[in-house]
This record gives sequence, structure tokens and C-alpha cells, in this order.
Amino acid sequence: MNRSFGQERWGDEGYALDELVAELGAAFTMAELGYAPEIREDHAPYLDHWLKVLKRDSRALLTIAAKASDALEYLCTFQTDAAEDREAA
Repeated sequence: MNRSFGQERWGDEGYALDELVAELGAAFTMAELGYAPEIREDHAPYLDHWLKVLKRDSRALLTIAAKASDALEYLCTFQTDAAEDREAA
């Protein structure tokens, strides 16, 4: 998706933001496909890191949600292409 949040190393703030985009994108995708969310205990450490980032930048969540939405739209283009291929066959 060619996005960058200034990640310089694993686990830094840029990494946390990109991980949040991926997680939110997964949530959007699951909702689009009609899957119910599943709470997992191992999500707590991720949430802690994300909260620190989000507290520093009040607009970060808007940026992250927009990037996640872009990723979902990109994935949906493949679904449309696959459906068109099936119809043509």
C-alpha cells in the first residue's frame, strides 16, 4: 500500500502505527465479510502501545482509519475481478 509512518526499527512508533492500520484494516475486512470479532488476550500489549501513540496525536486515528479503508478498498478490487472472471467462465 506504499505507506510510511517514519518507521526506523521494529517496535518504534512508526511500526506501531502501521500495525494499527493492519489491525483496523483486518477489522474492516472482517466486518465487510460478515465475520464477528473475536477477543484475544494477546491483543493487550498491542493496545497499550497504540494508546501511547494515539494519546500523542489526536488526529492519528483519522489517518489510520483512512489508510485501513484504502487497504480494504484495494482488497475489494480483487473480489470484483474474481467475480467477473467467474461470470465470464
